[in-house]
Amino acid sequence: MLQPILVEREDRVATVTLNNPSKLNAMNLDMWQGMGDAFAQLSADDSLRCIVLRGAGEKAFSAGADIEEFPRTRLSAARAREYAQTTHAAMQAVATSRHPTVALIQGACVGGGLEIASMCDLRICGASSTFGVPVNRLGLVMSYGELSGLVALAGSAVALEIVLEGRVFDAQEALAKRLVNRIAADAEVLAQAYATARRISHGAPLAARWHKQFVRRLADPQPLRTEELDQAYDCFDTEDFRIGYQAFLAKAKPAFIGK
Repeated sequence: MLQPILVEREDRVATVTLNNPSKLNAMNLDMWQGMGDAFAQLSADDSLRCIVLRGAGEKAFSAGADIEEFPRTRLSAARAREYAQTTHAAMQAVATSRHPTVALIQGACVGGGLEIASMCDLRICGASSTFGVPVNRLGLVMSYGELSGLVALAGSAVALEIVLEGRVFDAQEALAKRLVNRIAADAEVLAQAYATARRISHGAPLAARWHKQFVRRLADPQPLRTEELDQAYDCFDTEDFRIGYQAFLAKAKPAFIGK
């Protein structure tokens, strides 16, 4: 029996793989639960520096929801609300990961797949990747929790265009809509995504966590409090700053310890 979610690790970079290749990695309940659990466990691992999220195989990051599962999981509003407790928790586990996250996108990234990718910090796709949210063809809507990542990346006007038309579009259009950070040749997308993850992993982990926190906070229209503004200078009291500063003076590669 296939494991719904695969977790591998090389040095300080972990890979979480959505593993349902025969259905283009369409998400079922076990996959949502497994993804949430995997990210919660990895987020608690201070030895990690970056997490790459991808789909199994080269045909799809994820083609969205496993529609064949609907008869037993969500054919009513009540059951859909119950199901959403798992999906929303899983997406929040990705969004709030303490470690930087990179979505490695090959092939189709549509529906729930695009929702998941939008929760990552960076998205790198192949030139032949496709994107879209064609849920209007099923008479369904994206919930607030599902739509939030799309709106944060593309803005409200583009998010509405995507969900109202339900059109599937190419990587160049996804880049223009700010849904991805970078397009690589299909043969190079793995190499580029993991090169990005390694560059992140070589940086100071505390600085990465603060940057993630600051960017999220700046999306909140509430004025920054004095203590929040002051937190930006706490990095000067860290061991990582001393390591990085000494390495810079010595023209050496820093070995950060996350303290």
